[in-house]
Amino acid sequence: MWTWFHKLSSPPHFYRLSGTMIPWFGWLAALLIIPSLYAGLVLAPADYQQGEGFRIIYVHVPAAMLSLFVYMFMATAAAIGMIWRMKLAHSVAVACAPIGASFTFLALATGSIWGKPMWGTWWAWDARLTAELILLFLYLGYMGLRAAIDDTNRADRASAILALVGVVNVPIVHYSVTWWNSLHQASTLLKKGGPSIPPDMAIPLYGMILGFMCFFGAVSLTRVKREVLVREQNSKWVKDMVASK
Repeated sequence: MWTWFHKLSSPPHFYRLSGTMIPWFGWLAALLIIPSLYAGLVLAPADYQQGEGFRIIYVHVPAAMLSLFVYMFMATAAAIGMIWRMKLAHSVAVACAPIGASFTFLALATGSIWGKPMWGTWWAWDARLTAELILLFLYLGYMGLRAAIDDTNRADRASAILALVGVVNVPIVHYSVTWWNSLHQASTLLKKGGPSIPPDMAIPLYGMILGFMCFFGAVSLTRVKREVLVREQNSKWVKDMVASK
């Protein structure tokens, strides 16, 4: 196991492996998102309370779930990089930040659109919404902190600490509807006893979530490859690769 982990942490090996994996993640994302989005927007029946407006969940819910998943993925990579001084792990964390920020912004934007007819306002300082907004600020703070520090090693350490401190916000986002009297509805998928929506609504939603996961895989690996090249530009393997093209 440790031999495999050590090999994967090698920038040349990871660069070659990611080049093979990116198309697979890209095609899987397309094959999941396109039919699932069609099923959710066209084939699924209207909600008995929210009518056609509920269909925004097929973008909002996957974006919200990925906003949390990507942050935990980024923080884990940052922790590995800080503890074991693994440069590749820091590259992964750097690559994840703008993707996670995009998912978080998309979740907030679609949530606002969804909330207007449901709550009568575009924004409310609700516990879930506020915690999700703080998550966006954490992503932006991570990127801003790195941009403010010229030394890469210092930027790695400082941003890793910020990412780890921000982890405390993740359970707050997730459990806010349980801990406080929130305007935001409770989870319809991850609940005891199974989903509270019928299969013809739930199955497209599961497909969108998996599709967003695959999309994240493709985009993050692409960004990590670029970050690795920037960090390793003076390495022999990069020079040899450039010379061979």
